[in-house]
Amino acid sequence: MTQVFHTKSKVIITCNKRLSTYLQAEVEELGYTIIRSFSTGVELNITLNECIKLNLNLRCASQILYSLKSFTAKNPEELYTALVAMEWEELLDFSGYFSVTSNVDNAFITTPLFANLKVKDAIVDRIKDKKGIRPNTGSDANKAVVHLYWKDSDADVFIDTSGETLSKHGYRKIPGKAPMLEALAASTVLATKWDQKSPFVNPMCGSGTLAIEAALLATNRRPGLYRMNYGFMHIIGYDEEVFFAERRILKDQVIKNIDLQIIATDISEDAVEVSRKNAKTAGVDQLIQFEVCDFADTHVPEGGKGVVVFNPEYGERLGTHSKLELTYKRMGDFMKTKCKGYYGYIFTGNPDLAKKIGLKADKKIEFYNGKLDCRMLEYELYDGSRRPENERPNKQ
Repeated sequence: MTQVFHTKSKVIITCNKRLSTYLQAEVEELGYTIIRSFSTGVELNITLNECIKLNLNLRCASQILYSLKSFTAKNPEELYTALVAMEWEELLDFSGYFSVTSNVDNAFITTPLFANLKVKDAIVDRIKDKKGIRPNTGSDANKAVVHLYWKDSDADVFIDTSGETLSKHGYRKIPGKAPMLEALAASTVLATKWDQKSPFVNPMCGSGTLAIEAALLATNRRPGLYRMNYGFMHIIGYDEEVFFAERRILKDQVIKNIDLQIIATDISEDAVEVSRKNAKTAGVDQLIQFEVCDFADTHVPEGGKGVVVFNPEYGERLGTHSKLELTYKRMGDFMKTKCKGYYGYIFTGNPDLAKKIGLKADKKIEFYNGKLDCRMLEYELYDGSRRPENERPNKQ
């Protein structure tokens, strides 16, 4: 147990539903071999030290879980017996603090809180027996975190190397109204045909998350630049120099001099002010042109290449609002008249409102926003005749 930072084990990187494709591409780009992919994540075989690099780099992930032990447990008593036999005193500081999370589907468990309590009891009893002191426990994820996966009689106990979720990237101090989660926003940008060089236009920018994530991608700024606390830091054997070495790499690889046009507008002065503050925290405020205006007055650079991305209100799932119907129609008109030569995208959770856009989508990309089933509709906005394939922007 003392060598977890240098011993390879099963590692599960989780993400929100429908982000697995983008997570897989990120992980492979970093040079890791994926053993298995599934709808909410990927599986690797790596050391805990290697998890440090992933925690700092990944944009689309939620948690990075390092497996300590897989075992069989039919009921809570067998779970406790298996866990209390593990050498927790070699992993967790007896004078420290830890929390427990779980994903449980077992006939004996009616609430995950009971499973969490069993895990806590086993760990605390083991450490008290070996060290004579009970560690503190609670629900906060800002120290060491242990995760239990238990389905039927198959159990797996992990160190959650992330702690607080990776899906929040740390720069958004003011969330704004109905914000898009940063991991979802990054995946949304990656799903477009934007080449990270041509203009990125984001009318109805809200709290600015899409525009900021676009700027972060184009300048190769990673989420680890905005965070200094992770679950792996609270495990015995952690070497902070490994973390700081990875963080220095993040700083060195930032693209500082870049000719880029990212335009973000909103009719709300408050929204634009929030966007500016968030962009400043992220260090990309100088790369984004913010403006208060109706979306139809958004400046779209000429030249016929780039993307325009909308994330409008979705309204109620049943019975669309007449004002929103007009808004969706106006978005379609805006793209037809002002965005010729661009790729247009509208992210929505309301298929009825999508019908009001007045354009036929070339592609419908599936996402979830929270629990809401969403689509990002892609439109190739021809400038006169259809562009030849070799003239269309490709992602790098």
